[in-house]
Amino acid sequence: MASAVTAVKSGTFRIGSDMEVHRLGFGTMRLTGRGIWGPPSDPAEALRTLRRLPQLEVNFIDTADVYGGPQSPDMAQGYGLSEEIIGRWLAQGGGRRERIVLATKVYQPMGPGPNDRRLSAYRIRKACEDSLRRLQTDHIDLYQMHHIDRLTPWEEIWQAMQLLVQQGKVIYVGSSNFAAWNIATAQCAAAARHCMGLVSEQSLYNLTCRTIELEVIPACRHYGLGLIPWSPLGRGLLGGGLLKAAEGRRANLNVQIAKRRPQLELYEALCREIGEQPADVALAWLLHNPDVTAPIVGPRTKEQLIASQRALAVSLSDTLLQRLDEIWPGPGGEAPKAYAW
Repeated sequence: MASAVTAVKSGTFRIGSDMEVHRLGFGTMRLTGRGIWGPPSDPAEALRTLRRLPQLEVNFIDTADVYGGPQSPDMAQGYGLSEEIIGRWLAQGGGRRERIVLATKVYQPMGPGPNDRRLSAYRIRKACEDSLRRLQTDHIDLYQMHHIDRLTPWEEIWQAMQLLVQQGKVIYVGSSNFAAWNIATAQCAAAARHCMGLVSEQSLYNLTCRTIELEVIPACRHYGLGLIPWSPLGRGLLGGGLLKAAEGRRANLNVQIAKRRPQLELYEALCREIGEQPADVALAWLLHNPDVTAPIVGPRTKEQLIASQRALAVSLSDTLLQRLDEIWPGPGGEAPKAYAW
């Protein structure tokens, strides 16, 4: 059935008014090996991986101030390590900074103090300055709110973000893990202040988790936001999870595999049938969606980064897309049609 998969030309999708990014974003949660998923790597391997980006024409780097730490409000050791590694790479010069779209995030705890988290104007200003220092750059292309802040008013958030834009420290502002109504509220508040507002939303989206099809994707389409899926391989589950678990490489997947084994068996059998790797099919499924800007891949090594580019050459037929829907059903469409007239 190999004829069902054909090559398509890779290209770029836009974030913001006219800023283009490669169709696969380079995620850095696993650069340090201190994230919450997957086996460890090391800073030297991370730098080797970063050096391959220009050769692959990958120009979108996504990180966060919290990456590298234990992602716990009780411990600050290691926080910012991912940004520091990127900063060391950028400091080598050679036009690196000019060739990439650099995205980072603010919100998560960076220490035990009450002002070391969330989105107060105080925190946004300080977090941006700290990220710029670690990244060794004078501006952030896409500054993303890592989570909705349920306490800080939008007037305060947008005032702080506008000031950073006016100072040239931030070009675009994005969101991550927002609900559709959070996006709508943010855009209405931004419009009242006559500012651009959000240009992108970074959400959990993959074959195993399709909840955002109900409302977040329609909201992004309505407001013209780029959609940046994180965890496109379901934390490794869609990247050949059965084989990896059998070989003892990903013991952390065992619980999820136990819950989804029948689906995974069907999925991996389908991938073998068409002669493609499960990870490539999962990425190709996301890339097939015209609402998706750039899935964030998180390779630990340069070999994994190179291998991920195969997904750009995979096109899924209507028949294959239907079979994937049968294995991994979504919520039934967009709201309210998915559950009402």
